[in-house]
Amino acid sequence: MKTQIPLDPSSVADLPNQSDDSTHEIAPDLAYQRLAMVNVVFYGVAGAGDRQWVLIDAGVMGFTGRIEAAAEERFGVGSRPAAIVMTHGHFDHIGGLEKLAERWDAPIYAHALELPYLNGTASYSPPDPSVGGGIMPLLSPLFPRGPIDVSRWLQVLPVDGSVPGMPGWRWVHTPGHTPGHVSFWREADRTIIAGDAFITTRQESAYAVAVQTPEMHGPPMYFTPDWDSARTSVNALAALEPELVVTGHGRAMRGAEMRSALHLLARDFDQIAVPEQGRYVNHPDRPEDGSAYRPA
Repeated sequence: MKTQIPLDPSSVADLPNQSDDSTHEIAPDLAYQRLAMVNVVFYGVAGAGDRQWVLIDAGVMGFTGRIEAAAEERFGVGSRPAAIVMTHGHFDHIGGLEKLAERWDAPIYAHALELPYLNGTASYSPPDPSVGGGIMPLLSPLFPRGPIDVSRWLQVLPVDGSVPGMPGWRWVHTPGHTPGHVSFWREADRTIIAGDAFITTRQESAYAVAVQTPEMHGPPMYFTPDWDSARTSVNALAALEPELVVTGHGRAMRGAEMRSALHLLARDFDQIAVPEQGRYVNHPDRPEDGSAYRPA
C-alpha cells in the first residue's frame, strides 16, 4: 500500500456555501468547475464579457453544456473566451474541446510536445491497469487515448512562457503524466493551475473520486508513462512555494499545510506516488525516442 498524505478540509480553497455542482470561486479572477471526475478552470473576473476570459481544459465528453452555462453565468450571456489553454490532452481534459472551439471560434493553445495528440497524428501510451490502487486502473483500458484533431484552432504556447489571454501568468513545462503537460503559475499571488502534474484526490479509487476526500497525490498512476519526469515536475512546482493550487482532479487547496504536503510529496515521491509495479516504472515512454507517440 502506498503512503498517503491526507489534507485537512480546512485547507480547501473554495469560498463558503458553494454546492458541489457549482462553479467554485477561489480568487477574484479564478474559478473552477467539477465535471464528473475532472475539473475545468475559468480565468477572468465575474462579468468580464466577450473575449475577456480564458478556459483552461475542456472536461469530459457530455459536459459541454455545463461548461457553456457556467461561462455564461460567470462572464455574461454570449461571452466567448479569448483562448482555450490546455494542460494536456487526455480524454478527460478534451471532451468538449472541439465543440467549444468551434462554437466560440476560439484558439486552442498547447505545448509543442502535446500537439501530436491534438492534431490527429498520434495516440497516447496505453494505460497501465497493473498499477493497482482501485477500480479506476482496471477500467483504464476502456478510456479513449486519442488522437483528436482540432488543428483548425490549434496553436503552440508562446516560447517566452507567457499565456495568451492571461497577463501575469506563465506556463511551466511539467512532463511525466504526458510529454507536453504544462502547469500555469502566477507569481503575484503564488497560484498554480497544476493540471495532473499532481492532484488532490486519489484518482485510482472510485470512492475517493466520488467523495473528494482531500489528499496530496501524484499524477494518476494508470495514465503516467514517465515517472522520472513526473518526479522532476513535482519538485519544480513545490519549489515555487505556492499559496493556492487548483488541480485537474480534487479540490483546490491553499495555505501552509498544503505546501507542507506538496513538499512531502516531492521529497518522498517514489514512496508516495510511483506504483510498486507497472509497465512504465522501469521502462518509460518518452518523446525523445518516439515511444510516447503511438500510431493514430
